Amino acid sequence: MAKILLIESDKLLADNLRDFLEAAGHSSHWQVEPQAALDAVDSFKPNLIIMDLLLASRSGTEFLYELRSYPDWESLPVIIYSSLADGELGQWLPQGLEHLDIAAYHPKTAAGLGELGRSINCLLQPA
Repeated sequence: MAKILLIESDKLLADNLRDFLEAAGHSSHWQVEPQAALDAVDSFKPNLIIMDLLLASRSGTEFLYELRSYPDWESLPVIIYSSLADGELGQWLPQGLEHLDIAAYHPKTAAGLGELGRSINCLLQPA
C-alpha cells in the first residue's frame, strides 16, 4: 500500500480519484492549495504525488520548482493529471517534463483511470 498525495482543485474529481486509489489499496491525502500540499508532503510523507498543473492560488509549475528545491523531495515521483492539452503543456512546462523530473503526464480528457493506475503501479514497483 502506497501513500499518495493528490493535489486537485476540483472536489468531485478529487473524490473520484481518492475512491479509485483506495479501491486499489492505497491511502490518499487530498489538498487544493499548493502551500498546504507542500506542508502535507512534509507531514504525510507520500510515496507518489498526482497533481494538476492548474491550481487555485499559484501554478503547479511553481509548486514543482519549490518541491524539487528540497533535497528530500527532489526524486519523489510526480504524475501530472491535468486538463491541459498536449499543445498547451509547453506553455506550463517550457523546458519539458524531464526538467522537473515528472514521471508521467496524463491529460484528463484522454486518459482513463486504468491508464493512470498503470502509471501508478509502474512507478511504485521496486527497482
